Amino acid sequence: MTAAGRLLAVLDAFTPGRSLLTLSEISRRAGLSLTTAHRLAGELVNWGALERDDDGRYRIGLHLLELAALAPRGLELRELAQPFLEDLFHSTRAHVHLAVRDGHEVVYVETLRARGTVTVLSRLGQRWPLHATGTGLALLAHAGREVQEQVLEAPLKRFTHKTITDARELRRVLAEVRRTGVAVAEEQLTLEAVAIAAPIRGAGDEVVAALGLVVHVDECDPRALVPVMTAAARGISRALGAPSAADVRGVVRGR
Repeated sequence: MTAAGRLLAVLDAFTPGRSLLTLSEISRRAGLSLTTAHRLAGELVNWGALERDDDGRYRIGLHLLELAALAPRGLELRELAQPFLEDLFHSTRAHVHLAVRDGHEVVYVETLRARGTVTVLSRLGQRWPLHATGTGLALLAHAGREVQEQVLEAPLKRFTHKTITDARELRRVLAEVRRTGVAVAEEQLTLEAVAIAAPIRGAGDEVVAALGLVVHVDECDPRALVPVMTAAARGISRALGAPSAADVRGVVRGR
């Protein structure tokens, strides 16, 4: 493993469920000796990528957040989308997700959680396979042919009895998403939860993100939420400068 690889392994030891680690835990999870882990953790603390609490445990530092703010698919996207996400959240009282694709996974860059409805597993920064979530299906349907074929040819992990694990069925679903402009994932990742999602387009009209809602399967007809969700997705696309989201006069509306 290269020097850079060892540093990245230390950072990769942290996960949403393990955000505070001892040096021994970092060493074990990164596959490094305790001495090497101690030296690298010290360098990362000095640089600001890691911090130590009063008990000597390590956590991700603020300097990484500062760097993340420079990513166009991260905080910049969140800032532009935030007004639309909040409006959607207050009008639907559903879980609201903003997600991007990274390889064969969907990554949540913003989540607004509703109270009194179905419990969801997704959280900020978390990753899931594309085939098992509404936002993932919306992103996969508009991904390049090579990416789609790679996902279709790989084993499709099952999370519930309704998860799509058959490549032919997934291919049919992706075609339907492209035809209707909306992805629907009913109890595919979490039982009793149904997700709907729509693509968000960037300045080149390419799909750069997806907007999703999650409600209880018996709470309401999720398709009744499609108009307000797609309107929000178009609003975010307009904010990103997508030509197809401009009005008929060719003027991009602002918020």
